[in-house]
Amino acid sequence: MTYTTLVSAAALAANLDHPHWRIFDCRFSLADTAAGYKSYRQSHIPGAVYADLNKDLSSPVQAYTGRHPLPNFELLAAKLGDWRVNNRCQVVVYDDAGGAFAGRMWWLLRSMGHTQVAVLDGGYGHWRKRGLPTTAILPKIAASGFRSYLDDRQWLSANQIEAGLASRSIRLIDARTQERFFGKASRSTRWPATYPERLTGHCNPISIETACS
Repeated sequence: MTYTTLVSAAALAANLDHPHWRIFDCRFSLADTAAGYKSYRQSHIPGAVYADLNKDLSSPVQAYTGRHPLPNFELLAAKLGDWRVNNRCQVVVYDDAGGAFAGRMWWLLRSMGHTQVAVLDGGYGHWRKRGLPTTAILPKIAASGFRSYLDDRQWLSANQIEAGLASRSIRLIDARTQERFFGKASRSTRWPATYPERLTGHCNPISIETACS
């Protein structure tokens, strides 16, 4: 069976030794960027490889970018191959933040043409609550070959968004916290809110009745 959205803890547990399943730990903290890897080294799902939001799933921040620009897809494809991922693998990604970081890797893989990727339902917290296996042993990795089939229709450029908002042809949803939406400092990050953070014409679903403009 192929999983393309969510995979249950029971299904993953039953396939931990499957030769064509690959698992990625995407735990991360915006407030402490080293915390995710530290947690991974302390314990993780057996066989899981750590994928870092800043180092692996984003490209370096530039003066004209946001905090987590899209990665260089050629470099990411090479990393996936180094991580033993090939185009026939079932990939499972997880975090401990409701899928916020695992969801990024899920989307990146799908944008590269790999649809056999699923987020672990309930994340690492649910896995542990069920008493399923964890380990601190790093997996042995033999490089494979991954070929990217990039679909650049999966995102819009800043210019495309600007034009779409001006023509009212798109509706932009802001999924960040309310603090950041309103330009206030966020409790979950040290990133200063010293610049306007809300685009005219988009809304935050948490405050959808009052925040849309």
